[in-house]
Amino acid sequence: MAPHSLSQDPQLYGRRLGSDNCFESSRVMNLFLHDTMSGQKRRFVPTDPQRVTMYVCGPTVYSYPHVGNGRAAVVFDLLFRVLRRLYGAEAVVYARNITDVDDKINKAAMDAGVPIGAITDRFTAAYNADMDALGVLRPTLEPRATGHIQAIQTLIARLIENQAAYAAEGHVLFSIEAFPDYGKLSGRSLDDMIAGARVEVAPYKRHPADFVMWKPSKPGEPVWDSPWGPGRPGWHIECSAMIEESLGLPIDIHGGGHDLIFPHHENEIAQSRCADHAPVYANYWVHNGFLTMDSEKMSKSLGNGVLVHELVGQMPGEVIRWALLVGNYRGPLDWTSDLIEQARTSLDRLYQVLRDAARWQSDAKLRLPPPDPKLVEVLLEPFWTALYDDLNTPSAMSCLFALAGRVRGLLKDKREDESHARALTDLIGALLEAGNFLGFLETDPDAWFEGGADTALKTRVEALLKTRFEARQAKDWATADKIRDELNALNVVVMDGPEGATWRLAEKPAVA
Repeated sequence: MAPHSLSQDPQLYGRRLGSDNCFESSRVMNLFLHDTMSGQKRRFVPTDPQRVTMYVCGPTVYSYPHVGNGRAAVVFDLLFRVLRRLYGAEAVVYARNITDVDDKINKAAMDAGVPIGAITDRFTAAYNADMDALGVLRPTLEPRATGHIQAIQTLIARLIENQAAYAAEGHVLFSIEAFPDYGKLSGRSLDDMIAGARVEVAPYKRHPADFVMWKPSKPGEPVWDSPWGPGRPGWHIECSAMIEESLGLPIDIHGGGHDLIFPHHENEIAQSRCADHAPVYANYWVHNGFLTMDSEKMSKSLGNGVLVHELVGQMPGEVIRWALLVGNYRGPLDWTSDLIEQARTSLDRLYQVLRDAARWQSDAKLRLPPPDPKLVEVLLEPFWTALYDDLNTPSAMSCLFALAGRVRGLLKDKREDESHARALTDLIGALLEAGNFLGFLETDPDAWFEGGADTALKTRVEALLKTRFEARQAKDWATADKIRDELNALNVVVMDGPEGATWRLAEKPAVA
């Protein structure tokens, strides 16, 4: 029999799905990103397709990351994956820094009576472990601020030479009046920014908005020698120096949370452009929205952060990742128990289809071929179209459900001819490829539902479900309800469906 194709039998592959026409699109290879600087969605064109550069502001490592920190990591992990697919894994250089010298780090070290390295090493490892649990790929580079002190001092010296910075009383400050484009990224006037920011009043400042690039260290704080006196760097200059030394200028993409647009990214632009009189610092600026709790921004300083390491002890990392990607990355996302439950339910639906398909395949009398890569690619065109359209994860996720729906339809058909089997394996292959690309469906379906259940518990649950099924068939609702209560006591969630009841272990109570 000739190999199957979409054109030979569109019904098997679901080329037409009515209003949810997720399988009918043209091939799109262009990536579009919303650029904060222009305020528009722009086609992404790297300076050099053989070396695509992206920098994202990483963690300040003085405590465990909260799930709001995780949102930024997950969003830019997805962009990293998209860039690698478009340009090749070896062509993309992604740097995500570690801020390992900072007032909060200094305080944590002094409170614990240890060097700052003891704090930063501990929480860098904790951050990476938590992001690993969320399926975040490690960046190409992970520069640390303390490893770039010489580069920071060299950059400051160039700014002084260009009369864009000045030394005063052991400090070095950037002169805001040296950069006429200040405020272009945030779209605010200098007066508005001063009014809306906590500007440090100091007699040595020439302008109220001038910001510190080097400052004297207080007793007990880390200190480095410099031409302007012993001290340590300010926050903004660290990223400018790390970007220049790690990636070179200009970079293709600069990313981070929306809260970093002002003053951090605004200050980075001013410093780096004035150091070399360069017209461009980053070609594209990409920012993710806030994660909120009860509509209030989640942050460590407010004390309302839900810690990732607590969440991953209560539920699979894929559930957290799904919740973080379910909305548009640029918009706010409210972290609630409903959001978590919806994420778990969505993944349960997809995993159930995979489990049912695996059982069908194990029972099939046909020798099934592997998925056809060309047909899988055609099936995934709308999925890639969604992701290349400014990381449109809601649409990409809808494509997962459309694929799962077609798999479910073929399973219900219960045919076992070769055309049916080929279509099924192609659709499953497409579902797995798309899910894995997003960081999902990477667990064995049985393990997903059964979690850490031991053999004795599995046997007991299956026996109870069988007895409950028989009771429901006999319309003995009292017995069925009693068995349901017994399953609840075993921490088992029962999911009734058209093919019968399935089960999974319930998560521990979620933090929300």
